[in-house]
Amino acid sequence: MSSQQAQPEYGAFGRRIESLGMPRPLFWGFVAVFIFMIGDGVEISRLPGYLTSEGGLSGGQATLITGTVYGLGVIIASWFSGTLSAIWGPQRVMQLGAAIWVVFEILFLLFAIDSGSLFLVGLIYGIRGLSYPLFAFGFLVWAQTVTPVSLRGSAAGWFWFAFTGGLPTLGAVVAAISVPLLGVYNTFWLSLVIVAIGGVIGSFFVREAQGLRPIANEHVENPRSYSRLLEGIDILWRDPRVLMGGVVRIVNTSPQYGFFFFMPFVFVTASAEAPYDGFMSVGQYSILVSLVYAANIGANLFFGIVGDRFGWRRTVTYFGCVGCAITVPLWYFGSLLTESYILTVALGMLYGVLLAGFVPLSALMPSMVERQDKGAALAILNTGAGGAAFVGLAIPTALAPFIGYGGVVITYSALYLVSVVLTSFIVSPADPGEEGEMEEDAVPTTA
Repeated sequence: MSSQQAQPEYGAFGRRIESLGMPRPLFWGFVAVFIFMIGDGVEISRLPGYLTSEGGLSGGQATLITGTVYGLGVIIASWFSGTLSAIWGPQRVMQLGAAIWVVFEILFLLFAIDSGSLFLVGLIYGIRGLSYPLFAFGFLVWAQTVTPVSLRGSAAGWFWFAFTGGLPTLGAVVAAISVPLLGVYNTFWLSLVIVAIGGVIGSFFVREAQGLRPIANEHVENPRSYSRLLEGIDILWRDPRVLMGGVVRIVNTSPQYGFFFFMPFVFVTASAEAPYDGFMSVGQYSILVSLVYAANIGANLFFGIVGDRFGWRRTVTYFGCVGCAITVPLWYFGSLLTESYILTVALGMLYGVLLAGFVPLSALMPSMVERQDKGAALAILNTGAGGAAFVGLAIPTALAPFIGYGGVVITYSALYLVSVVLTSFIVSPADPGEEGEMEEDAVPTTA
């Protein structure tokens, strides 16, 4: 039974949900991701400072743990979120992610965080870094597997709305409210409670038949075989479109991570807290970052819907790649030339809006391949999302000493232009903007 056929059973609320582009059987999954990522954002926004002030680690060691070690765990789990979903079914992957977060967070808070041991903190927190990609990206696999083709862009928009609405946006807000009331350490326990609530909802309250089944269809021999973990890698050369899509996904948010790494050194006025030579205060910079993320969150929904009408690839190309290639240097150089805070905020928000133009990529990539390869395609997409933070920070670290931050910004813009070329090859007949036969809704979205 298709989602359209089952729709009258949902009542007025269910019909309203699907009219907004969200598959009704997965409603609680989107809620779960939103809550889970709020909890994850609560901790990550305060952990580096706590490790240096109370945990006995140096600033460099704290950065190593929360950046490099944690980031490595995120990249690894981003890959397995797709490949394990092909073997177990995505809901079981979400359950694993939630269990890892809760168990290893308890170990982290009770034994590691105040131990002063770099090895213990790194080991436990690195393992915990596996958790959120398994939970969140496992659900993205689920949503893109069961959502009708006509709504896949919208479903991707709702996913990224929930994801970024929690991390970092509301997570940082909750932490800002909680820390003065509970203290930093108890705020970490609050994050555990919030994550556990989201984990329970996502693990047990989403009633959809495909969630506990392997993604691979009946034509695949032994879909639960663990050899499929390695088989999924060969899609990179069997279908180069997937490789190109993964590169585009890395480029998507790499500049975002890079900007917020080096912009304080350029934009913030010299002070005791931030000894830089810029034109705005630390408080103004915090507001700038919040507004850029806020603009991006709302635009995620908008461009998901646009993709279902204008075409997934065309939306990514024109709004995402071309739009960001223009706004990245415009934001940076326009701000420095004018030193206008209002203009800086306006241009930053414009970049945040156009960054959401990449949202339909989450619908495009799994739609390019056969059903048995959807998990692998989404694994590449998710790995690109995890790898963006590493690449985005590596570029200014490696290039800034030679070409300056202005050169780094030009490099980011050039990468977006390279993505324009790559997206011209990422074509799927299921794309609403292409001339071809729409893919059949292969999986029912039923309870």
